[in-house]
Amino acid sequence: MTHSVGMITADQGLTKEAWNVVGLTYTPKLLSEHAFVWHGVAPADTFVPPHIHPNQDEWFYVLDGTLEVEMGGETFSVETGGTIHMPKGEAHAIYNRSGKTAHVVFGVAPSGKLFELFTALDGVTDPEELVRLSALHEVNFLPPPDAA
Repeated sequence: MTHSVGMITADQGLTKEAWNVVGLTYTPKLLSEHAFVWHGVAPADTFVPPHIHPNQDEWFYVLDGTLEVEMGGETFSVETGGTIHMPKGEAHAIYNRSGKTAHVVFGVAPSGKLFELFTALDGVTDPEELVRLSALHEVNFLPPPDAA
């Protein structure tokens, strides 16, 4: 596993790449065996479908904007300066219904296979392929809310 050392400025990532994952742009910031952290840009009306990290806790901190998380039958609105924890094994979906772009710092612990998953998912638009690749990398997607 790669360990990052040193300072990374706001406009830099661990690699020269940024990923397009389900319409959001992710830039990796920190990768170690203990944690993986990335900067996310969520344009208006984007969302991360309902999913579960069976082996990782996930969290995010909103730098600018507002995101909503549906988890445990509730909807949580997280605004600039707010953070939310999504425990491992807890299904959650993330929405940007604000009408504006949101900037967010995401993280998972331990890092698991998420870095490799984002590399594999970059630009994938086929929902079946997204679900298949995610399952191979320890993330399980659930049917979207309107498909239930």
